[in-house]
Amino acid sequence: MITTTTRQHSLRGHLPGRHTARAASSVEHQAVLAARLTIRDKWLLALLYEHRVLTTGQIQDAAFPSGRSVRQRLRELYLWRAVSRFQPFQQLGSAPMHYVLGPAGAAVLAAEHGLEVKDLGYRHDRAMGIAHNQRLAHTVGVNDFFTSLIARTRHAPSAGEAMAVWWSESRCARHFGDLVIPDGYGRWRAGHGKAARELEWFLEFDTGTESLTKVGRKLIGYARLAESTGIATPVLVWLPTTRREAGARAALARVHADLDHPHAVPVATAAADLLAPTDSHPSPAESVWLPLTSARAGRAGPRYRLADLADAWPGLAPPADPTLPHAGENEVSDAAAASPFRLPPPTPVPPPAAPNRVARDVR
Repeated sequence: MITTTTRQHSLRGHLPGRHTARAASSVEHQAVLAARLTIRDKWLLALLYEHRVLTTGQIQDAAFPSGRSVRQRLRELYLWRAVSRFQPFQQLGSAPMHYVLGPAGAAVLAAEHGLEVKDLGYRHDRAMGIAHNQRLAHTVGVNDFFTSLIARTRHAPSAGEAMAVWWSESRCARHFGDLVIPDGYGRWRAGHGKAARELEWFLEFDTGTESLTKVGRKLIGYARLAESTGIATPVLVWLPTTRREAGARAALARVHADLDHPHAVPVATAAADLLAPTDSHPSPAESVWLPLTSARAGRAGPRYRLADLADAWPGLAPPADPTLPHAGENEVSDAAAASPFRLPPPTPVPPPAAPNRVARDVR
């Protein structure tokens, strides 16, 4: 009421304390985090460093059993400044919370590997800068592609499928950027024991903003990479709709046919609207992949599961090493050698919890 004066201090509700950026990097704060961060927490920090930004749903798909548990743990990590967060504007409804590596989390990662934070090339303002980056939706989409595969393996372990390797666009750029920059690199394992098979691929994630001509011409860079390494690595093109997929396949087929060695660049396409929205955990591992060879032969051809996609290319050699994209990876470019990045890529799934931390890790 106009006749009642409200004092400012009465409007201040109790808020849980959150450390300043300087306090988060202090020795005292690091000592506190040593008793609070679990193995899964540290794995998540490495994942955020590698892939820049993850939404609440993606983090849940990758490592948590429920929405409640992931929100509770992320709130604690946020208060400790291990992670930072933002919520981008969305025209209709509310966007999910997006998380990036925080200053305390960067200090933990650096200390674990005997480095200074500056050696990681980390700056908090740059980490948060992705909130306004024009490629935010693309980065989140790429990460959604891989985390949906991880969720499939976590919720159906009996299928014998597993995400073995997941590289970010920035890591791919450091190793292959002088020839081509994939949106990601992945390796999918299916089966058990000696019957297990692996498929490695480079991902091209299309959001519908590029011209189809530009999408097709990307195969030229992959052909140069195959010529340089002597290894044929499939290129998987993920598109938003089957209508755009049809146009993209025509553009890809034109370029593919003009390559000197088309067999060195196996290509397959899929569209997001092929996934059943009623499935509890839809993922690109389902029967949605159509090899480009079918289009060139003038027939529709069957769509393959990700685990069976290698059958479309009988001459495709299996991956040579379970941890590297190709045997010549040690011969990196000058740009890669000059990069401050020195951490190995995190495993796509969190490591098992230590026995004395099991109770905390399942929260």
